[in-house]
Amino acid sequence: MTNEFKNTPPIGLLPAQLVLGIGGLFIGTAEFAAMGLLPDMAETYGVDIPAAGHLISAYAIGVVVGAPLLAMITARMERRKILMWLAALVLVGNALSAAAGSFGMNAVARFISGLPHGAYYGTAGLLAASMVPQSQRTQAIGRVMLGLAAANLVGVPLVTWMGQAFGWRSAFGLVAAGGALMLLLLPFTVPKLEPESGASPRTELSAFSSAQVWMTLATAAIGFGGMFAVYSYISPTLTKVTGQPESNVPWFLALWGLGMVVGNVAGGWLADKSLTKSIVGFLIWNAFFLAIFTWTASNVPMAAVTLFLIGIGFALVPALQARLMDAAPKAQSLASALNHSAFNTSNAIGAWTGGMSISMGYGWASTGLVGAALAGGGLLIFLVAVAQVRFAASGVECRGK
Repeated sequence: MTNEFKNTPPIGLLPAQLVLGIGGLFIGTAEFAAMGLLPDMAETYGVDIPAAGHLISAYAIGVVVGAPLLAMITARMERRKILMWLAALVLVGNALSAAAGSFGMNAVARFISGLPHGAYYGTAGLLAASMVPQSQRTQAIGRVMLGLAAANLVGVPLVTWMGQAFGWRSAFGLVAAGGALMLLLLPFTVPKLEPESGASPRTELSAFSSAQVWMTLATAAIGFGGMFAVYSYISPTLTKVTGQPESNVPWFLALWGLGMVVGNVAGGWLADKSLTKSIVGFLIWNAFFLAIFTWTASNVPMAAVTLFLIGIGFALVPALQARLMDAAPKAQSLASALNHSAFNTSNAIGAWTGGMSISMGYGWASTGLVGAALAGGGLLIFLVAVAQVRFAASGVECRGK
């Protein structure tokens, strides 16, 4: 019997997927760690909390810049080797954050820490997909993204506790240690994957010539922005609208993270059955439950359930990455990495639009309706993309006749 797998891992599929997911866990933790540690970091550097927030922005800029740049630079490099270089960047960037003696140095360190983010998830997703049959591709990508979901469930609460108990520098030290662990584990668990024949920076850049790539990225940037419209202001919403003490906020965030884990697993399976229908369904799901949150935010049990259900909408992430790989078959590394640039753009869009609604006096819970509108906008963009594909296919069919 022939082996169904395109790329056999050295010691089995499960260890390889586990290591790729653990890498996603550490990188996801690095992204969100600073959010819970901002007051302590601000105090260390003698700046106010809004100014300390620029450290979060520095990381996001690193993601947006690093994802396409590293994908092009490494176009001809073997994929496992790329992951090892990215793990080294995780180690260096977070070690610099832990040791940074000045605010400016830490901003540079956070930028360096963000550089490998999108490239890691993109490359790890490609490698994960190469180890399974085509029919299980999105589930394999989802297992890499499971690390990002688990970061919200386990990683962020852990480093927040560490920061409070041992100082914020210990949190970044832990993530740096995670980069070192990845450098040790990757060579023994993950198979090599050579780039496609003819791969080059120019070939990767061809992704930008595809209207489908741009519309899928726009779907991510706008459609997923809805989740960030709520997430960016979830702490004050829970304390001021739901009436919860600050000490209870992590439990609600853990429910959101649990929803992300569930969505990641179930969403990958559904997307492998029908990618297009799943993306449409996930966007409708997000729009509905984000809108519902505006009315359930004032009720403790209903708010908790709604946040869990909103978290399930994270299933959109691996599904859109799989679609980008289809939309740019000769530039999959760049397309996959750009997915995470788009999601970081959605972070900025969601925070900005949600903040506008609050500033205009509509209240903290109004972010739910803002989020629903963004999810609806993403759905419209995606439906246009699907219509374009069908129109092009019908034109080819007519010419064939």
